[in-house]
Amino acid sequence: MSRVIVLASSKGGAGKTTVVANVGVAMAQLKQEVVVLDADIMMANLGLLLGLEEQRVTLHDVLAGGVKLSDAISIGQEGMRVVSSGVSLEGIQKAKLERLKKVVNELSKKFEFLLIDGPSGLDRDAITAISIAQEVILVVTPDIASLSNAFKTKLIAERLNVKPVGVVTTRVTWKDFEIPPEKINATMELPVLASIPEDPAVRRSVALGEPVVTHSPKSKAAREFKKLARTLVKLSGTD
Repeated sequence: MSRVIVLASSKGGAGKTTVVANVGVAMAQLKQEVVVLDADIMMANLGLLLGLEEQRVTLHDVLAGGVKLSDAISIGQEGMRVVSSGVSLEGIQKAKLERLKKVVNELSKKFEFLLIDGPSGLDRDAITAISIAQEVILVVTPDIASLSNAFKTKLIAERLNVKPVGVVTTRVTWKDFEIPPEKINATMELPVLASIPEDPAVRRSVALGEPVVTHSPKSKAAREFKKLARTLVKLSGTD
């Protein structure tokens, strides 16, 4: 049975898209059938991080109608499948968000894992992305504002019958002013699945349009992304 997991963040800049890209590739390295979907219709960035910005057919075209979903699926690093969104204003205007659920249903029949990169915040687009998933992973930075907003996201997910499975902290430096994992666990009442460090290798990989797990596989961040991928696969019992 496939797992449909949306990664949600209460604010921009937490690195949610970077998590989706790298965990997806790391899962593909584990021989999992995985597809990543950029559901951030307004501010799509997933294709840029994967070097697929020249993709001719995108999710926008599918949501506008008249284009097959199969034509919008491209092949990323390690054989991971990618459905990226476009960046044109015209594409955004034509996309019909209500068709997103059908896209997710179709992808879930073809792949073991569907990772959804949802919009940041809690507006209509973000809530729609959460509502079409089975599970949600909350991506936060280790500070009180991020945790407070993430807790609201968790409550909304639960009301939508979407199961929160854990928290991923990003941009971690382990300075004494940061909230430690055990306190995040207690506050969110969820396990901390991974703590992604602030790592220059991530910035370099983003600039090059390649995930850090393939560009700098021995970096601290890459090791943590791979650990997260193994955790998710193990939770599914598919390893």
